[in-house]
Amino acid sequence: MSSSLDTVAPAVRGRRALPHYLVAATLARGADAGAAVGVILLATLPEVGSSRPALLGGLLATCLTAPHLLGPVLARRLDRAADGRGLLAAAFATYAVAVAAAALLLGRVPVGVPAALLIVAGACGPLLTGGLSSRLAALLDADERAQRRGQGWDAVTYGVGGSAGPAAVAVLAAVAGPRMCLVGLGAATLVAAALVGTLPTAGPRRQGPPGRAHAARGALRALLGRGPLRRVTGVTTVAAVTGGAMSVLAVALAADLGREAVSGALLAAAYGAGNLAAALLVTVFPLTGEPEQLTVRWAAIGAVAVALCAAVPGFPVAVAAFALAGAATAPFFTATLAARSAYAPDAVRAQVFVSTAALKVAAASLGTGLAGVLAPLGPRLLLVAGGVLTFTGVLGATVARRRRVG
Repeated sequence: MSSSLDTVAPAVRGRRALPHYLVAATLARGADAGAAVGVILLATLPEVGSSRPALLGGLLATCLTAPHLLGPVLARRLDRAADGRGLLAAAFATYAVAVAAAALLLGRVPVGVPAALLIVAGACGPLLTGGLSSRLAALLDADERAQRRGQGWDAVTYGVGGSAGPAAVAVLAAVAGPRMCLVGLGAATLVAAALVGTLPTAGPRRQGPPGRAHAARGALRALLGRGPLRRVTGVTTVAAVTGGAMSVLAVALAADLGREAVSGALLAAAYGAGNLAAALLVTVFPLTGEPEQLTVRWAAIGAVAVALCAAVPGFPVAVAAFALAGAATAPFFTATLAARSAYAPDAVRAQVFVSTAALKVAAASLGTGLAGVLAPLGPRLLLVAGGVLTFTGVLGATVARRRRVG
Protein backbone atom coordinates (compact mmCIF):
# COMPACT_ATOMS: atom_id res chain seq x y z
CA MET A 1 0.00 0.00 0.00
CA SER A 2 2.73 2.44 0.95
CA SER A 3 4.67 1.69 -2.24
CA SER A 4 1.66 2.56 -4.41
CA LEU A 5 1.24 5.80 -2.53
CA ASP A 6 4.92 6.54 -3.09
CA THR A 7 4.47 6.22 -6.84
CA VAL A 8 1.27 8.25 -6.94
CA ALA A 9 2.49 11.13 -4.79
CA PRO A 10 5.19 12.41 -7.19
CA ALA A 11 2.69 12.42 -10.07
CA VAL A 12 0.19 14.38 -7.98
CA ARG A 13 2.86 16.87 -6.93
CA GLY A 14 3.89 17.18 -10.57
CA ARG A 15 0.37 17.98 -11.76
CA ARG A 16 0.01 20.59 -9.04
CA ALA A 17 3.34 22.11 -10.01
CA LEU A 18 2.48 22.32 -13.72
CA PRO A 19 0.95 25.83 -13.41
CA HIS A 20 4.17 26.99 -11.73
CA TYR A 21 6.15 25.50 -14.58
CA LEU A 22 3.98 27.18 -17.23
CA VAL A 23 4.20 30.62 -15.58
CA ALA A 24 7.96 30.28 -15.11
CA ALA A 25 8.42 29.11 -18.70
CA THR A 26 6.31 31.93 -20.13
CA LEU A 27 8.13 34.61 -18.12
CA ALA A 28 11.58 33.26 -18.93
CA ARG A 29 10.92 32.70 -22.63
CA GLY A 30 9.22 36.06 -22.96
CA ALA A 31 12.28 37.71 -21.43
CA ASP A 32 14.61 35.73 -23.69
CA ALA A 33 12.65 36.73 -26.81
CA GLY A 34 12.26 40.36 -25.77
CA ALA A 35 15.81 41.03 -24.59
CA ALA A 36 17.30 40.97 -28.10
CA VAL A 37 14.77 43.59 -29.21
CA GLY A 38 15.42 45.60 -26.06
CA VAL A 39 19.18 45.85 -26.55
CA ILE A 40 18.68 46.99 -30.15
CA LEU A 41 16.39 49.77 -28.92
CA LEU A 42 18.83 50.60 -26.14
CA ALA A 43 21.63 51.15 -28.64
CA THR A 44 19.61 53.95 -30.28
CA LEU A 45 19.50 56.11 -27.12
CA PRO A 46 21.42 59.39 -27.54
CA GLU A 47 23.15 58.97 -24.16
CA VAL A 48 24.69 55.72 -25.36
CA GLY A 49 26.66 57.88 -27.77
CA SER A 50 27.02 55.41 -30.64
CA SER A 51 27.77 56.85 -34.07
CA ARG A 52 26.31 53.70 -35.63
CA PRO A 53 23.46 52.60 -33.35
CA ALA A 54 22.13 49.98 -35.77
CA LEU A 55 25.51 48.27 -35.91
CA LEU A 56 25.94 48.45 -32.14
CA GLY A 57 22.46 47.09 -31.57
CA GLY A 58 23.09 44.19 -33.93
CA LEU A 59 26.38 43.35 -32.23
CA LEU A 60 24.81 43.44 -28.77
CA ALA A 61 21.93 41.25 -29.94
CA THR A 62 24.51 38.80 -31.33
CA CYS A 63 26.28 38.78 -27.95
CA LEU A 64 22.96 37.68 -26.46
CA THR A 65 22.05 35.02 -29.03
CA ALA A 66 25.32 33.49 -30.28
CA PRO A 67 26.38 32.06 -26.87
CA HIS A 68 23.31 29.81 -26.97
CA LEU A 69 25.68 27.38 -28.68
CA LEU A 70 27.50 27.03 -25.34
CA GLY A 71 24.32 25.80 -23.64
CA PRO A 72 25.20 22.09 -23.81
CA VAL A 73 28.10 22.72 -21.42
CA LEU A 74 25.64 23.75 -18.69
CA ALA A 75 23.20 21.06 -19.77
CA ARG A 76 25.81 18.40 -19.01
CA ARG A 77 25.82 19.59 -15.41
CA LEU A 78 22.02 19.57 -15.42
CA ASP A 79 21.98 15.92 -16.50
CA ARG A 80 24.44 15.01 -13.75
CA ALA A 81 22.64 16.93 -11.00
CA ALA A 82 20.60 14.90 -8.55
CA ASP A 83 18.24 17.88 -8.28
CA GLY A 84 18.40 20.19 -11.30
CA ARG A 85 16.21 22.89 -9.79
CA GLY A 86 19.15 24.70 -8.20
CA LEU A 87 21.12 24.88 -11.44
CA LEU A 88 18.10 26.02 -13.43
CA ALA A 89 17.22 28.69 -10.86
CA ALA A 90 20.85 29.87 -10.75
CA ALA A 91 20.97 30.10 -14.55
CA PHE A 92 17.71 32.08 -14.59
CA ALA A 93 18.98 34.44 -11.90
CA THR A 94 22.32 34.91 -13.67
CA TYR A 95 20.51 35.73 -16.90
CA ALA A 96 18.31 38.25 -15.09
CA VAL A 97 21.16 40.05 -13.32
CA ALA A 98 23.42 40.09 -16.39
CA VAL A 99 20.75 41.55 -18.69
CA ALA A 100 19.69 44.20 -16.17
CA ALA A 101 23.30 45.17 -15.40
CA ALA A 102 24.16 45.41 -19.10
CA ALA A 103 21.17 47.70 -19.66
CA LEU A 104 22.13 49.99 -16.78
CA LEU A 105 25.82 50.15 -17.75
CA LEU A 106 25.64 50.63 -21.53
CA GLY A 107 26.81 54.13 -22.39
CA ARG A 108 28.25 54.67 -18.91
CA VAL A 109 31.19 52.25 -19.08
CA PRO A 110 33.25 50.90 -22.00
CA VAL A 111 30.99 48.90 -24.31
CA GLY A 112 32.98 45.72 -23.72
CA VAL A 113 31.58 45.45 -20.19
CA PRO A 114 27.88 45.27 -21.10
CA ALA A 115 28.80 43.11 -24.11
CA ALA A 116 30.52 40.62 -21.80
CA LEU A 117 27.50 40.60 -19.50
CA LEU A 118 25.22 39.86 -22.44
CA ILE A 119 27.49 36.98 -23.46
CA VAL A 120 27.10 35.54 -19.95
CA ALA A 121 23.32 35.93 -20.22
CA GLY A 122 23.32 34.32 -23.66
CA ALA A 123 25.18 31.28 -22.36
CA CYS A 124 22.38 30.80 -19.82
CA GLY A 125 19.66 31.32 -22.43
CA PRO A 126 19.33 27.67 -23.55
CA LEU A 127 18.46 26.63 -20.00
CA LEU A 128 15.50 29.01 -20.18
CA THR A 129 14.28 27.08 -23.22
CA GLY A 130 15.47 23.53 -23.78
CA GLY A 131 16.86 23.07 -20.28
CA LEU A 132 13.52 23.80 -18.66
CA SER A 133 11.64 21.71 -21.24
CA SER A 134 13.81 18.72 -20.37
CA ARG A 135 12.21 18.72 -16.90
CA LEU A 136 8.61 18.80 -18.09
CA ALA A 137 8.09 15.04 -18.56
CA ALA A 138 8.74 14.42 -14.87
CA LEU A 139 5.82 16.71 -13.95
CA LEU A 140 3.30 14.79 -16.07
CA ASP A 141 1.55 11.46 -15.84
CA ALA A 142 3.34 8.76 -17.81
CA ASP A 143 0.49 8.05 -20.26
CA GLU A 144 0.88 9.38 -23.80
CA ARG A 145 -2.13 11.71 -23.75
CA ALA A 146 -0.96 13.51 -20.60
CA GLN A 147 2.56 13.83 -21.98
CA ARG A 148 1.36 15.21 -25.32
CA ARG A 149 -1.02 17.66 -23.66
CA GLY A 150 1.82 18.89 -21.44
CA GLN A 151 4.07 19.27 -24.47
CA GLY A 152 1.29 21.26 -26.13
CA TRP A 153 1.19 23.58 -23.13
CA ASP A 154 4.96 23.93 -23.35
CA ALA A 155 4.57 24.98 -26.98
CA VAL A 156 2.05 27.59 -25.79
CA THR A 157 4.67 29.08 -23.45
CA TYR A 158 7.05 29.43 -26.38
CA GLY A 159 4.31 31.01 -28.50
CA VAL A 160 3.19 33.43 -25.79
CA GLY A 161 6.75 34.27 -24.81
CA GLY A 162 7.89 34.72 -28.39
CA SER A 163 5.08 37.15 -29.18
CA ALA A 164 4.39 38.81 -25.83
CA GLY A 165 8.07 39.36 -25.00
CA PRO A 166 8.87 41.64 -27.95
CA ALA A 167 5.42 43.27 -27.68
CA ALA A 168 6.00 44.07 -24.01
CA VAL A 169 9.39 45.52 -24.91
CA ALA A 170 7.82 47.80 -27.50
CA VAL A 171 5.20 49.06 -25.04
CA LEU A 172 7.45 49.41 -21.99
CA ALA A 173 10.24 51.02 -24.00
CA ALA A 174 7.83 53.70 -25.15
CA VAL A 175 6.60 54.33 -21.60
CA ALA A 176 9.69 53.90 -19.44
CA GLY A 177 12.57 53.66 -21.89
CA PRO A 178 14.67 50.71 -23.03
CA ARG A 179 16.83 50.61 -19.87
CA MET A 180 13.94 50.14 -17.48
CA CYS A 181 12.32 47.79 -19.97
CA LEU A 182 15.33 45.46 -19.84
CA VAL A 183 15.47 45.75 -16.06
CA GLY A 184 11.82 44.68 -16.07
CA LEU A 185 12.68 41.64 -18.18
CA GLY A 186 15.36 40.79 -15.65
CA ALA A 187 12.83 41.06 -12.83
CA ALA A 188 10.44 38.74 -14.69
CA THR A 189 13.23 36.18 -15.05
CA LEU A 190 13.95 36.39 -11.32
CA VAL A 191 10.30 35.57 -10.65
CA ALA A 192 10.69 32.61 -12.99
CA ALA A 193 13.79 31.52 -11.06
CA ALA A 194 11.80 31.55 -7.82
CA LEU A 195 9.02 29.48 -9.41
CA VAL A 196 11.52 26.93 -10.71
CA GLY A 197 12.61 26.40 -7.12
CA THR A 198 9.05 25.32 -6.24
CA LEU A 199 8.95 22.52 -8.80
CA PRO A 200 9.25 18.95 -7.49
CA THR A 201 12.42 16.99 -8.08
CA ALA A 202 12.62 14.92 -11.22
CA GLY A 203 12.24 11.75 -9.16
CA PRO A 204 13.66 8.39 -10.22
CA ARG A 205 15.36 8.39 -13.60
CA ARG A 206 13.11 6.93 -16.27
CA GLN A 207 14.42 4.38 -18.70
CA GLY A 208 14.34 5.23 -22.35
CA PRO A 209 12.71 3.06 -25.05
CA PRO A 210 14.02 -0.52 -25.22
CA GLY A 211 17.37 -0.74 -26.91
CA ARG A 212 17.99 2.99 -26.78
CA ALA A 213 19.30 3.47 -23.26
CA HIS A 214 22.79 2.35 -24.28
CA ALA A 215 22.66 3.63 -27.87
CA ALA A 216 24.49 6.83 -26.95
CA ARG A 217 26.84 7.84 -24.17
CA GLY A 218 26.70 11.55 -24.83
CA ALA A 219 24.47 14.19 -26.37
CA LEU A 220 26.50 14.36 -29.59
CA ARG A 221 26.33 10.63 -30.14
CA ALA A 222 22.65 10.67 -29.25
CA LEU A 223 21.92 13.39 -31.80
CA LEU A 224 24.19 12.14 -34.58
CA GLY A 225 23.93 8.39 -34.08
CA ARG A 226 21.68 6.28 -36.27
CA GLY A 227 18.04 6.39 -35.36
CA PRO A 228 14.95 8.60 -35.10
CA LEU A 229 16.57 11.28 -32.93
CA ARG A 230 19.07 12.05 -35.66
CA ARG A 231 16.34 12.27 -38.30
CA VAL A 232 14.12 14.46 -36.14
CA THR A 233 17.07 16.74 -35.31
CA GLY A 234 17.87 17.10 -39.00
CA VAL A 235 14.32 18.06 -39.94
CA THR A 236 14.09 20.43 -36.97
CA THR A 237 17.31 22.21 -37.90
CA VAL A 238 16.43 22.60 -41.58
CA ALA A 239 12.95 23.88 -40.73
CA ALA A 240 14.50 26.42 -38.35
CA VAL A 241 16.42 27.97 -41.25
CA THR A 242 13.11 28.64 -42.99
CA GLY A 243 11.47 29.83 -39.78
CA GLY A 244 14.28 32.30 -39.12
CA ALA A 245 13.74 33.89 -42.52
CA MET A 246 10.01 34.47 -42.11
CA SER A 247 10.19 37.82 -40.29
CA VAL A 248 12.49 39.27 -42.95
CA LEU A 249 10.38 37.85 -45.76
CA ALA A 250 7.21 39.24 -44.14
CA VAL A 251 8.56 42.78 -44.44
CA ALA A 252 9.80 42.17 -47.98
CA LEU A 253 6.49 40.65 -49.10
CA ALA A 254 4.53 43.59 -47.68
CA ALA A 255 6.65 45.92 -49.81
CA ASP A 256 6.15 43.64 -52.83
CA LEU A 257 2.40 43.98 -52.31
CA GLY A 258 2.69 47.78 -52.30
CA ARG A 259 2.26 48.21 -48.56
CA GLU A 260 4.36 50.17 -46.08
CA ALA A 261 7.10 48.41 -44.12
CA VAL A 262 4.98 48.45 -40.96
CA SER A 263 2.57 46.08 -42.71
CA GLY A 264 5.36 43.52 -42.66
CA ALA A 265 5.09 43.56 -38.88
CA LEU A 266 1.41 42.69 -39.24
CA LEU A 267 2.31 39.67 -41.36
CA ALA A 268 4.88 38.61 -38.78
CA ALA A 269 2.25 39.09 -36.06
CA ALA A 270 -0.21 36.93 -38.04
CA TYR A 271 2.44 34.22 -38.21
CA GLY A 272 2.87 34.39 -34.43
CA ALA A 273 -0.87 34.49 -33.81
CA GLY A 274 -1.39 31.39 -35.93
CA ASN A 275 1.33 29.63 -33.99
CA LEU A 276 -0.23 30.51 -30.65
CA ALA A 277 -3.77 29.56 -31.70
CA ALA A 278 -2.61 26.18 -32.97
CA ALA A 279 -0.57 25.59 -29.82
CA LEU A 280 -3.69 26.14 -27.71
CA LEU A 281 -5.61 23.78 -29.97
CA VAL A 282 -2.98 21.08 -29.52
CA THR A 283 -3.46 21.23 -25.75
CA VAL A 284 -7.19 20.59 -26.19
CA PHE A 285 -6.70 17.87 -28.79
CA PRO A 286 -3.28 16.34 -28.05
CA LEU A 287 -1.32 14.82 -30.93
CA THR A 288 -1.43 11.05 -31.21
CA GLY A 289 0.96 8.76 -33.01
CA GLU A 290 4.64 7.98 -33.26
CA PRO A 291 6.69 11.17 -32.60
CA GLU A 292 9.01 10.85 -35.59
CA GLN A 293 6.12 10.38 -38.02
CA LEU A 294 4.31 13.36 -36.48
CA THR A 295 7.40 15.53 -36.82
CA VAL A 296 7.91 14.65 -40.48
CA ARG A 297 4.22 15.03 -41.31
CA TRP A 298 3.87 18.48 -39.78
CA ALA A 299 7.17 19.64 -41.24
CA ALA A 300 5.81 18.73 -44.69
CA ILE A 301 2.57 20.61 -44.00
CA GLY A 302 4.55 23.62 -42.83
CA ALA A 303 6.72 23.53 -45.95
CA VAL A 304 3.65 23.63 -48.18
CA ALA A 305 2.14 26.46 -46.11
CA VAL A 306 5.32 28.57 -46.43
CA ALA A 307 5.45 28.03 -50.18
CA LEU A 308 1.78 29.04 -50.49
CA CYS A 309 2.66 32.43 -48.97
CA ALA A 310 4.48 33.18 -52.23
CA ALA A 311 1.27 32.89 -54.26
CA VAL A 312 -0.86 35.47 -52.42
CA PRO A 313 -2.52 38.04 -54.70
CA GLY A 314 -3.08 40.71 -52.05
CA PHE A 315 -2.41 41.72 -48.48
CA PRO A 316 -5.53 40.27 -46.77
CA VAL A 317 -4.78 36.86 -48.30
CA ALA A 318 -1.14 37.26 -47.23
CA VAL A 319 -2.27 37.75 -43.62
CA ALA A 320 -4.30 34.53 -43.80
CA ALA A 321 -1.42 32.65 -45.47
CA PHE A 322 1.11 33.73 -42.85
CA ALA A 323 -1.33 32.79 -40.09
CA LEU A 324 -1.71 29.35 -41.67
CA ALA A 325 2.06 28.93 -41.94
CA GLY A 326 2.41 29.92 -38.29
CA ALA A 327 -0.34 27.50 -37.29
CA ALA A 328 1.60 24.62 -38.84
CA THR A 329 4.64 25.35 -36.66
CA ALA A 330 2.85 24.66 -33.35
CA PRO A 331 2.02 20.96 -33.88
CA PHE A 332 5.41 20.54 -35.56
CA PHE A 333 7.18 21.97 -32.51
CA THR A 334 5.03 19.90 -30.14
CA ALA A 335 5.94 16.79 -32.14
CA THR A 336 9.66 17.59 -31.84
CA LEU A 337 9.27 17.93 -28.06
CA ALA A 338 7.57 14.54 -27.99
CA ALA A 339 10.37 13.06 -30.11
CA ARG A 340 13.10 14.42 -27.86
CA SER A 341 11.30 13.14 -24.79
CA ALA A 342 10.76 9.70 -26.36
CA TYR A 343 14.15 9.15 -27.99
CA ALA A 344 16.68 10.96 -25.78
CA PRO A 345 18.68 8.60 -23.54
CA ASP A 346 17.82 9.51 -19.97
CA ALA A 347 21.45 10.10 -18.98
CA VAL A 348 21.80 12.95 -21.51
CA ARG A 349 18.19 14.16 -21.68
CA ALA A 350 18.94 17.79 -20.78
CA GLN A 351 21.90 17.91 -23.16
CA VAL A 352 19.72 16.66 -26.01
CA PHE A 353 17.03 19.28 -25.32
CA VAL A 354 19.53 22.11 -24.94
CA SER A 355 21.69 21.07 -27.88
CA THR A 356 18.65 20.93 -30.13
CA ALA A 357 17.58 24.37 -28.93
CA ALA A 358 21.07 25.70 -29.65
CA LEU A 359 21.03 24.20 -33.15
CA LYS A 360 17.65 25.81 -33.78
CA VAL A 361 18.91 29.24 -32.70
CA ALA A 362 21.96 28.91 -34.94
CA ALA A 363 19.88 27.70 -37.88
CA ALA A 364 17.30 30.45 -37.42
CA SER A 365 20.07 33.06 -37.31
CA LEU A 366 21.44 31.60 -40.55
CA GLY A 367 17.99 31.82 -42.11
CA THR A 368 17.60 35.46 -41.06
CA GLY A 369 21.00 36.32 -42.52
CA LEU A 370 20.37 34.46 -45.77
CA ALA A 371 17.02 36.20 -46.19
CA GLY A 372 18.76 39.56 -45.90
CA VAL A 373 21.61 38.66 -48.24
CA LEU A 374 19.33 37.10 -50.87
CA ALA A 375 16.66 39.81 -50.61
CA PRO A 376 17.32 41.06 -54.18
CA LEU A 377 15.91 37.76 -55.49
CA GLY A 378 12.49 38.81 -54.20
CA PRO A 379 10.35 37.53 -51.32
CA ARG A 380 8.18 35.22 -53.40
CA LEU A 381 11.08 33.23 -54.76
CA LEU A 382 12.63 33.03 -51.29
CA LEU A 383 9.37 31.81 -49.74
CA VAL A 384 9.21 29.02 -52.31
CA ALA A 385 12.88 28.25 -51.63
CA GLY A 386 12.17 28.08 -47.90
CA GLY A 387 9.34 25.64 -48.44
CA VAL A 388 11.48 23.53 -50.76
CA LEU A 389 14.35 23.53 -48.25
CA THR A 390 12.13 22.21 -45.45
CA PHE A 391 10.52 19.67 -47.76
CA THR A 392 13.98 18.46 -48.78
CA GLY A 393 14.69 17.78 -45.11
CA VAL A 394 11.41 15.87 -44.90
CA LEU A 395 12.31 13.74 -47.91
CA GLY A 396 15.77 13.03 -46.52
CA ALA A 397 14.32 11.89 -43.19
CA THR A 398 11.70 9.76 -44.93
CA VAL A 399 14.24 8.00 -47.15
CA ALA A 400 16.60 7.46 -44.20
CA ARG A 401 13.78 6.00 -42.11
CA ARG A 402 12.79 3.55 -44.83
CA ARG A 403 16.35 2.48 -45.44
CA ARG A 404 17.19 2.64 -41.73
CA VAL A 405 20.42 4.50 -42.53
CA GLY A 406 19.87 7.75 -40.56
